[in-house]
This record gives sequence, structure tokens and C-alpha cells, in this order.
Amino acid sequence: MEIIRYPADILRQKTEAVSQIDQETAELAAAMLTTMVEGHGIGLAGPQVGQLLSLFVAQDENGKPYVFINPEITGTSLETVGYEEGCLSLPGIYEEVIRPEAVQIQAWNEKGRFFKMECSGLIARVVQHELDHLKGTLFIDYLTPLKRDRLLKLYEKKSRQ
Repeated sequence: MEIIRYPADILRQKTEAVSQIDQETAELAAAMLTTMVEGHGIGLAGPQVGQLLSLFVAQDENGKPYVFINPEITGTSLETVGYEEGCLSLPGIYEEVIRPEAVQIQAWNEKGRFFKMECSGLIARVVQHELDHLKGTLFIDYLTPLKRDRLLKLYEKKSRQ
């Protein structure tokens, strides 16, 4: 699969719920996991591969893969933490983003099974970052205008090389 890069319009669009979790959905999730790993990422959302579906894949610190279909964060910690984020759709740029340290999420997996998960640390960050993609939000949107402009100029320079 090809990873869509900024500033493609699809990265700013909101996704639609997956209406039926079937073999096609499972194959899409599997292909996204492969693409994520090949791209040296730890998360990948539907819009990043041209699919306006409420679906993302991720892996935890140990490399365990997860599929989140129609995900919803149901709670967040009051504690926040900064961490340097990057994005497969904005390769080569990184910046610290402040997010809740822990989240509770509910979703369906590629087999159509509903699950709830409490996560903290890196997987919590990945879940929040990928869920943002489903809403058309990018990590650069959390930055000050000055930092965002500096990073986008760097991104444009790297993209030309």
C-alpha cells in the first residue's frame, strides 16, 4: 500500500464508520499492518492509505499489533506528558506534543469482536495520534504556529531532496 503524504486533502477529512466487519476489512487491516511495519511506523490510519474509514492499526512497545475499528476514547488521565511525535504522512519531521498519559479506548478488532483497553505510555500516545487521523487532525495541529511553520518548511525542503 502507498502511504499518503501531507498535504493531501484526504488527511484533513473525517472518516466514516465501518458498517460491516468482514473478510475485506480484515484484509485491509492486515495490509495496513504490513505497510506500517515496512514504513518503520508504530501506527497507521485509514486516511493515510486512502481509506476514509474509521480504522487504524498500531503496535505497542513490544511489537504486538492491534487493530482498532470504529474506535472511541472513553476516558483520559488528568496527567499529561510530552513526547516527540512523527508521522508516516509527514516523514522526517518530529516535534514534542503534549497528550494525556493514559487513555481508555473501545473498538472492534478485525474479527468483529468488541473490546475495551486501558493503555498508557507509548501505546496511549499512538492511539491518540491515530484517532486524530480519523478526525482529520495531524500532530502538527497541536504546535504553536511558529513551530508548525518551521517544521513544514523543513518538511518541504526534505521532500524536494
